Amino acid sequence: MRKALRWLLSLVLIIGTVATAGAATAADRSADHKPATDTTDIKDRILAIPGMSLIQEKPYEGYRYFVLNYTQPVDHRHPSKGTFQQRITLLHKDTSRPTVFFTGGYNVSTNPSRSEPTRIVDGNQVSMEYRFFTPSRPQPADWSKLDIWQAASDQHRIFSALKQIYPKKWLSTGGSKGGMTATYFERFYPRDMDGVVAYVAPNDVVNTEDSAYDRFFERVGTKECRDKLNAVQREALVRREPLEKTYQEWADATGATFTTVGTLDKAYEAVVLDFVWAFWQYSLVSDCEFIPAAATASDQEIYDTIDAISGFSAYTDQGLETYTPYYYQAGTQLGSPDIKQPHLGNLSRYGYQPPRNFVPRSIPMKFDSSTMRDVDTWVRHHANQMLFVYGQNDPWGAEPFHLDRGARDSYVYVAPGANHGANVAALVPDERAKATARILEWAGVAPAAVQQDAAKAKPLAPFNTKLDRQKTEREQHTLRP
Repeated sequence: MRKALRWLLSLVLIIGTVATAGAATAADRSADHKPATDTTDIKDRILAIPGMSLIQEKPYEGYRYFVLNYTQPVDHRHPSKGTFQQRITLLHKDTSRPTVFFTGGYNVSTNPSRSEPTRIVDGNQVSMEYRFFTPSRPQPADWSKLDIWQAASDQHRIFSALKQIYPKKWLSTGGSKGGMTATYFERFYPRDMDGVVAYVAPNDVVNTEDSAYDRFFERVGTKECRDKLNAVQREALVRREPLEKTYQEWADATGATFTTVGTLDKAYEAVVLDFVWAFWQYSLVSDCEFIPAAATASDQEIYDTIDAISGFSAYTDQGLETYTPYYYQAGTQLGSPDIKQPHLGNLSRYGYQPPRNFVPRSIPMKFDSSTMRDVDTWVRHHANQMLFVYGQNDPWGAEPFHLDRGARDSYVYVAPGANHGANVAALVPDERAKATARILEWAGVAPAAVQQDAAKAKPLAPFNTKLDRQKTEREQHTLRP
């Protein structure tokens, strides 16, 4: 067992008086705690949690699905200094099943879906909207309270509140920034979860040292594909004047503005410089056949190709607004890549622009270089029942998490040929089986046959085309994990 039994409910008979013993964790200090066999409707049990309110219940066959608000402190160190409403969702299957805590690191989807671990263990799923992504933003917004510890503490409070209803094993998971979030949660609250499955989670330990990304782009995919992409990207800068005219016409027609980044020229170049990165993040080597030959492509073909891969709306004020919390975190704690792209020569005027350029100047930012070093050191030496999955051709995997001797029952796997959508199913057969077996074991639902032979491990729930669809958002191609 990964950790000792987290809470204990006992009935003590003292001269005819029945009293409920206090529990060992905050999750069990509630006077309203009831055992898993409680027959009260699950919605009523959830809404009995102090601070929990219902936004909407959506019907879904085989589940109950709730969109909820939960009252959180703006500052977990000083809970009396204001609160905000944080949006979460709950895909309820049964209180006798394990629960997966999913974090995307951004806004939460309000449509029912399952993460891969949820399907593997056939469990419940709680999903959290990251603080400061609207509508889960304190008003007024004190941006200094947007950091990874505060977000992990949000998650800890949600877990503590729901553990009383879902007493079985819990796993945390997430992809990309969500995988980072799941990892940070484990670093700060290592006793909460029974296992962690972090997908394609970048680990930018030293923000000023990004040579790993340069090496990645020198060898990713095939030389033919790399050369083709580089040529289109270069051509977009060679033809900057006519293509920026097209960009301006689009901006005028749609009302797009560029106050935050400064100028249309800066926005244009930022999109073009993202092109190669975005291709490998979301595409496969086989998709290179759809990239035009730069030398013979028309201006419109070059423009449309860049737009399809990078997205010219990305660095407009309207495109940046939703993601201000991410760029703020990238510029204060998470770090951000800076790659050389020597094939562009002196065509680039600005280089890779820092996160500061994508956050309104009214929001102060100061980078803390110690945060990621702390997390990296902790994972290397203290990871316990953690699984990291990366895609071979995903740029964000160029700086992954590593495990040293102090790690226990933890693994780093790379899916061959996979992009930013890499998952357990994409691993080679023996690693896929072992990863699935470990997830089942951590969740406490591994069948006897799997306990004896990991090769027999497979998801407990059948694939559902609606619940389990791939959710890589192709319209969001900017340089974000």
